[in-house]
Amino acid sequence: MAHTTPLARVKETHGDKAKLVAAVEKFVNDDLWVARTNKDKGLAHVSNAKLLRLLATFTEVKDKFGTREKLIDAIVEVEKRTKDAGYRQRLTAWPVPRLYDAYKSAAKRTGAKTGAKADAKAAKKAAAKPAGEHAQGHGHAKPAKKAAAKKAAKA
Repeated sequence: MAHTTPLARVKETHGDKAKLVAAVEKFVNDDLWVARTNKDKGLAHVSNAKLLRLLATFTEVKDKFGTREKLIDAIVEVEKRTKDAGYRQRLTAWPVPRLYDAYKSAAKRTGAKTGAKADAKAAKKAAAKPAGEHAQGHGHAKPAKKAAAKKAAKA
């Protein structure tokens, strides 16, 4: 499989770098952007690969969450740190790509569903598991009488 260069991907998706920069600049507002760019150079001097990554990340975050604040809320929820004001304050200084990466990592770590891929993976996993298989996955089912007796003894 041939690997395409970032310049080739820019040309096939946007035509030229100026159009890609314009597409990324649509996300440069208070909702998603942390102003940490060089004012003299701007986004036109950022590499094509980074611009493509920024555009992909911003569009995904915009579609899934809408704003940085909602993304931060989702991270705090997944991490189960809703009352930790210091943690939330620290997250507000992070740029969106770092926040989104933190969200995906936390969701993967805690087992939370992050989107269509997670839903498809869970459905596939559930369909692949035989009916008689119990939680530890040894492939054999416990006899029904024995399981019922254990439940009755616990109750």
